[in-house]
Amino acid sequence: MRISLMTTCLVDVMAPDVARSTVLLLERLGHQVVFDPRQTCCGQMHTNTGYYAEAAPVVRHFVDTFEQRLDEVDAIVMPSGSCAGCVREQHRLVARHEGDTDLERRAEAVSAKTYELSELLVDVLGVSDVGAYFPHTVTYHPTCHSMRVLKVGARPLKLLRAVEGIEIVNLPESSTCCGFGGTFSVKNADVSDAMVTDKAANVVRSGAEFVVAGDASCLMNIGGKLSRNGDAPRPVHLAQILASTREHPFVSSPELLGRAS
Repeated sequence: MRISLMTTCLVDVMAPDVARSTVLLLERLGHQVVFDPRQTCCGQMHTNTGYYAEAAPVVRHFVDTFEQRLDEVDAIVMPSGSCAGCVREQHRLVARHEGDTDLERRAEAVSAKTYELSELLVDVLGVSDVGAYFPHTVTYHPTCHSMRVLKVGARPLKLLRAVEGIEIVNLPESSTCCGFGGTFSVKNADVSDAMVTDKAANVVRSGAEFVVAGDASCLMNIGGKLSRNGDAPRPVHLAQILASTREHPFVSSPELLGRAS
């Protein structure tokens, strides 16, 4: 298959290894990954906060960029449940708010080919065992958008359970939010900190070496709190685990995903 990669803003700036891991994984599975350098933001920060008018130009640019090559690719993949959720559920709402029926139609066409990574692997490519090797104990945090908007369900866990050498342990109160929420963590800093404090404590309580999720934003938030507390668990994105093999194992870096140096 020919797959277009949307890296997302946060991955591009804060966790580029997540994008590299996504490419390595898909290419190892025999697929061609293409990247359009014109891509920018999906507009999630604006739409989540209710600024639909301000989001409209961002959504138009996103649709313009990915629509142009829509017939040339089989799917668009995003290593982010929150950004994929924005494209699939919020772009058409922005277009409707602007009264732009043409943009709404075009956004629907783009969103129909857009998938979060675990969705792409399990539902489109039909794989669960991707040949990964990760000999560590992990606990899984289901991010809010992936769980409540995209409803990815057990897909990430299905992929993780097929990884050689891995041990998955339960995360207490796993369904609770980590407190990031983009601008929520800025506008409601005290509440956000209380939420991530609880989440980090549950990660530690799990006894895992790593906390894994499908969103770099949540991992950055959780990893930052763990690091500031001096706690041992490290954040790792689902793509990084799935890209890890015996020949090319994952190497944790303190700079990744909010870990203090």
